[in-house]
Amino acid sequence: MAETTAHTEVPSGQKGVFPPFDKETFPTQLAWLGITFILLYVMMSKVALPRIGSILDERKTRIDTDIAEAAAFKRQSEAAIAAYEKALADARGRAQTIAGETRDRLNAEADVRRKELEAELAGKLAAAETLIAETKTKAMANVQAIAADAASAIVEKLIGKAPASDAVRAAVADATEGGRA
Repeated sequence: MAETTAHTEVPSGQKGVFPPFDKETFPTQLAWLGITFILLYVMMSKVALPRIGSILDERKTRIDTDIAEAAAFKRQSEAAIAAYEKALADARGRAQTIAGETRDRLNAEADVRRKELEAELAGKLAAAETLIAETKTKAMANVQAIAADAASAIVEKLIGKAPASDAVRAAVADATEGGRA
């Protein structure tokens, strides 16, 4: 089996032990490791970490400020929405009030106009009834004269001689009054 020790070539071409595992250089390597670690720790704690901390603090401050501004804007938008909804509700209420007032006013105007038309139609109806009564009275007066003429003409045709006009008028008057009773 092959040997398990690690070997490397050195510039002179000789084979030797890998330097970190070399027993002769181990204490100096350990010292330099300590020095390097301490220097790196000091640089990190004095230079890099404070810068990173200040960047993180600045970022946290900016985020907190942005969150506060967002909350303020949210409150403003909620107040604006509430004001808008209140204005909308007020406008709807005014619109309903105006619609109700307009409806009531138009109903009142329609009632007044309807009453005026009813009164006008009642007047025309009364005038028409009066005219009909007058026309009927005139027609009835003419009916007796026409009936007397017709009866006289019929009797003359039947008997060949014209009857006395007073007798015909009396007979027609008697017949028309008898028909009414």
